[in-house]
Amino acid sequence: MKRLLLFLVCLMLQVTLLAQDSKPATDANAVTDSQPTASTKPAANSDRMFFPKDWYWGWAQFDITPPHNEVDPNLCAANAGQYGGVHSQCNAFGRYMISGTVELRPFGRTLLRRVNFFYDPTFLFGKNIPQTLYTWSWSPIGMEYSWGVGIDLPKRFEFRVTGHPLIQRFGARDQPLGPAWLGPNGPWGRYNAFGIRKYFGTRREGTY
Repeated sequence: MKRLLLFLVCLMLQVTLLAQDSKPATDANAVTDSQPTASTKPAANSDRMFFPKDWYWGWAQFDITPPHNEVDPNLCAANAGQYGGVHSQCNAFGRYMISGTVELRPFGRTLLRRVNFFYDPTFLFGKNIPQTLYTWSWSPIGMEYSWGVGIDLPKRFEFRVTGHPLIQRFGARDQPLGPAWLGPNGPWGRYNAFGIRKYFGTRREGTY
């Protein structure tokens, strides 16, 4: 029993010594790896000029709104039910939304790699009238969207130029819709803007 104990103690000492000997080598490798060399240049320099591997990014989302919580794209007056009841022409209140963002960074080198192009569409579907008609119809209403250009700045700032056209209406909604019709402007109307965006924090990785 004493010999077995002595053997285990000697074995643990050897393992400890090996661990101590291997640690400086690991640190040395870490230091060596951290030094820039001709073969380990920053990723930006190793990217292709056009369409690098991370040249696009985005997300897509589907939303459904329960009755009495319909999306109002500001095409019809809230009292549209007073103009024909359930048969009112102005029934462009949404039940479903499909939205998303697409960001493109087609350049991998030079100062152009700081430039990105973005597109943010939102598609609306539904046939509802507040306090009057609630359906699960997929009748298309239109697409509200914005697009523009962003330029990365130091300190995680970004300069952005954004264009927002009028809502693009679909099918039967692409015309005046009776006395409750508010006009073609839709949400936010038409505008162009210059802005500064500040990024902060670190996004937590999900399951993607």
